[in-house]
Amino acid sequence: MQNSKKILWFTWKDRKNPLAGGAELVNEELAKRLVKDGKEVIFLVAGFKGGKREEKIDGYKIIRVGNKWTVYWLAYRYYKKYLQYWPDLVIEEINTIPFLTKYYVKQRNILLIYQLCRQIWFYEIFFPLNLFGYLIEPIYLWLLRDRKVITESESTKTDLTRFGFKPQNIKIIPIGIEFKPVDDLKKIEKYPNPTLISLGSIRAMKQTDHIIKAFELAKKEIPNLKLLIAGDMSGNYGLKIKKMIHDSQYTNSIHYLGKIDKNKKIEIMQKAHLLLVTSVKEGWCIVVTEANSQGTPAVTYNADGLRDSVKHDQTGLICIKNTIEKLSQNIVELFKDKQKYKKISTNAWLWSKEFNFDFSYKTFIAK
Repeated sequence: MQNSKKILWFTWKDRKNPLAGGAELVNEELAKRLVKDGKEVIFLVAGFKGGKREEKIDGYKIIRVGNKWTVYWLAYRYYKKYLQYWPDLVIEEINTIPFLTKYYVKQRNILLIYQLCRQIWFYEIFFPLNLFGYLIEPIYLWLLRDRKVITESESTKTDLTRFGFKPQNIKIIPIGIEFKPVDDLKKIEKYPNPTLISLGSIRAMKQTDHIIKAFELAKKEIPNLKLLIAGDMSGNYGLKIKKMIHDSQYTNSIHYLGKIDKNKKIEIMQKAHLLLVTSVKEGWCIVVTEANSQGTPAVTYNADGLRDSVKHDQTGLICIKNTIEKLSQNIVELFKDKQKYKKISTNAWLWSKEFNFDFSYKTFIAK
């Protein structure tokens, strides 16, 4: 990658997309550094309502075509018409659906895969499209198994080797975080009441309903327990979560904050006591490391990505079984064992200092 001057990056979302998450943050932090190193970078992504067709951000260019369904075909057409002779390296990010650039780009091309999505189809897409997605993933991975891949966790590397990718062709880059770790944990002021937080997009695969139910169970043991939920709550699943909050016997102790900005995110990460994550699958789960950097450890399910971003019993707790009851028990355990909570918080904070985008970038561009 060091010798490549013009880099074309296929991915279906950019950071301004309303559906953007941690992957888009990582992508564009890396792109920013590529530009500083004298390289040209173009992202070819899906359009969205209110998004400009083209724009330049921090030196890299974003070109938006189609939408989240049509981008794969329209990106191919755009490349053939305008860009087929421009790049000397093509990065294809696979997030659920591949662009299959291997079959039409003329230049060297590599894959960027943060996570595989096979079981996620059943949480996010309707039948029979979910079944089609589940069945097609092993096929396209088999077709692409000769490619070199960049990923962010051992979990995803293990996943990829199951589908025929050679371990020596898979490079893991450490994630970075945009927040500076707090200087001193003793200076942090936590909320007066024990407080749980749930951060990020509120979608079926994130299983926010498990968090609410676990909170309700834990509150029976810890009467002054509070829950803060932040993130986009659109779609049918969002309506379900809104109803759950409204109907809960503890509705006055659950606060939905909507989508929050960076400053508010830092504030509640510092003031809350525990982050809860119950995703079916993650690439790494950057929000865990972000929360750690602000002095807040996580209690999570045992899932790909989460078992990478949490060291069980050292920087957080990973549920032995992915059940609401076990999640609740772990919450109660940490609140009742103050020494253990202090040890885990400190370890999580210290570990978070190892993650920054400059180090990610050095690994990313290394041969």
